[in-house]
Amino acid sequence: MPFRDRRDAGRQLAARLAHLGDRNLVVVALPRGGVPVGYEVAEALGAPLDVIIVRKLGLPFQPELGMGAIGEDGVRVLNVDVVRMSDVSEDELASVEARERAELERRALRYRGGRPRVDLEGRTVVIVDDGIATGGTALAAVQVARAHGADRVVLAVPVAPPDTVRRLEAEADEVVCVQMPRSMWAIGAWYDDFRQTSDEEVEELLESAARRTRGRRAGGGTDPPDVSTTGTPGDPTWPVEEDVEIPADDRTLPGRLSLPEGASSLVLFAHGSGSSRFSPRNRYVAERLNGAGAGTLLLDLLSPEEESFRPNVFDVDLLARRLVAAAGWAHRESEAAGLPIGYFGASTGAAAALVAAAVEPELAGAVVSRGGRPDLAAGSLAEVQAPTLLIVGGDDFGVIELNRDAAARLRCVHEVEVIPGATHLFPEPGALERVADLAAGWFTRWLGRETGG
Repeated sequence: MPFRDRRDAGRQLAARLAHLGDRNLVVVALPRGGVPVGYEVAEALGAPLDVIIVRKLGLPFQPELGMGAIGEDGVRVLNVDVVRMSDVSEDELASVEARERAELERRALRYRGGRPRVDLEGRTVVIVDDGIATGGTALAAVQVARAHGADRVVLAVPVAPPDTVRRLEAEADEVVCVQMPRSMWAIGAWYDDFRQTSDEEVEELLESAARRTRGRRAGGGTDPPDVSTTGTPGDPTWPVEEDVEIPADDRTLPGRLSLPEGASSLVLFAHGSGSSRFSPRNRYVAERLNGAGAGTLLLDLLSPEEESFRPNVFDVDLLARRLVAAAGWAHRESEAAGLPIGYFGASTGAAAALVAAAVEPELAGAVVSRGGRPDLAAGSLAEVQAPTLLIVGGDDFGVIELNRDAAARLRCVHEVEVIPGATHLFPEPGALERVADLAAGWFTRWLGRETGG
């Protein structure tokens, strides 16, 4: 039986998703037609709503045949076999990606109106569209969500043919579909009203959903849970586990300071765009460093209001200045005062860490970059004195070259470690564990002795 419109389809779909009672849930819709559907799903589940924007990478000589897909923040998923068999050069691949990324970024900026992308790391992600025919775009969205660090991916649509659903069940953790007609020649045939969704409607729905989410947070409903503390500000007894506020410029930066018993160093984390001090990946690495005897400071270098202005996310000089301010505070005023300091940076945060190390070399004893963009710190690389480790995924094509080019400009002690099979966010089994081990070894080597397992 046809749906009245996309809103009706969304409400029916939401009823099939009631079992997802997860407060760490986020709904992401494929624009444009998926957004009205996703809006109803997000409202019913009490979850934030965002768009997941993917662009197919078509072969240069046969654009309809995909060799991969891209998502925001540098995420790229490649079908290595197609690239290899089609003999696509790195220059050809880069040209296709540059064209598609420009369109992707244009759409992201327009649809969100400057709001930051909702972080998918460690979350249950529900991908919503108004229907699926062949499944190519849906598959790309699943792959991109995983590359962004999703812990569980649920693909939810009002209508799709059974064979497509079965194929996608092998890729997503769960596929939910209201109608599965055996004969399906057009998605629109299953709607009474299937008029085109405009860009303006997408913008309005996303803004409305954002206001709703802010309202729930104001009421105490959806902020990330705090970690229990074992210490209080000003208590010199280790171990320490406390929330801190760090003065920088004309504001304070929130952070989480963790000092294990007998900590021999302190590592400050500079996260990438769209992430935060609550990032499960950075928290995982921080816990591993704590186990190796290093203290950690997870902090946000931008306020939510500043992050909503997208250029700030890529203002490496601003991020570096804030990181230096945090390092100065930690070195002089925190309970970690006097400990040697290192920087751990991811993506754009890695560039900020390198610039910070160049600007105030006496504060930085070592730098580790995870999937970093050191090219954004190109003008400062030759000034970095701290021993620097650049960790990059073996399948993070393009970023490998950026890191190797950066290494050639560094005059300090440095190494490049490539983790085979890993992509940009290291979601593959064992990849992030390897990152943590490499980082712990590097900081132990250059900042202090190992004190734990």
